[in-house]
Amino acid sequence: MRTTARRVGMALVTTLGLSSGSSAFAESLTIKGSDTMVILGQRWAENFMKKDQSTRVQITGGGSGTGISALINGTTDICQSSRAMKDKEIEQLHAKYGVNPTEIPVAKDGLSIYVHASNPVESLTMEQLKGIFTGKVKNWKDVGGPDKKIVPYSRENSSGTYVFFKEVVLEQADFTPRAQTLPGTAAVVNAVSKEKNAIGYGGAGYAKGVKLLKVKKDDKSEAIAPDLEHIVSGTYPLSRPLFFYTRQAPKDKTKAFIDWVLTPEGQSIVSQVGYFPLTKGS
Repeated sequence: MRTTARRVGMALVTTLGLSSGSSAFAESLTIKGSDTMVILGQRWAENFMKKDQSTRVQITGGGSGTGISALINGTTDICQSSRAMKDKEIEQLHAKYGVNPTEIPVAKDGLSIYVHASNPVESLTMEQLKGIFTGKVKNWKDVGGPDKKIVPYSRENSSGTYVFFKEVVLEQADFTPRAQTLPGTAAVVNAVSKEKNAIGYGGAGYAKGVKLLKVKKDDKSEAIAPDLEHIVSGTYPLSRPLFFYTRQAPKDKTKAFIDWVLTPEGQSIVSQVGYFPLTKGS
């Protein structure tokens, strides 16, 4: 039987009852994982702590894989992940604690394709993206661009964004050795913004100073932009949920924080940061 994480949907389990008073002995809540989500997590934490001064929320990145390992090792209360936990990871957690983790979708993202602002290419198919990042397509002229060598940038393999891209776009094929690996999405965006022939990928919330390409499922499909309408509806080919994971059903301060994240107030912060709420009306 396939092991699965318990999923908590958008509905709040209970009504929040946050304390507005301060406490000299604030309870600590630790959140670790996805670099894609770290800024979003920080904004959630800042706003939550203004409402509940009895809780201190600590956010660190390191990648989805790092956060999942911390969840399994018991060194974080919540894991932020831009990918779903793998069966093997769920089995490891179950073997250690006797329970399956709880998966909570908290936002949506359109994994975006970044190119330099001056690049004339407007869209790429999934097959063209696969060709570029596996090394079969090496020149922009082969995908409608100038006669220039493509410079691909990628993420490190502990990144949930890396895993998602390899599974969905590369279909588990290996990245070309020419792809330069960078430690975070901000680093990818920075590199692409400076290199005219570059291409990279990452969360929509980091896309500053670069051009975002539309993506087509195939040659006959419409080119879809990574915008609110297409990401919330899932019609953008690289739409993906962003998750919280806990070792068991959330309770106490962990539950209060997650419940608040799923409120309209918490979801409005998703839009402010540059990602997408779970529903279009949030």
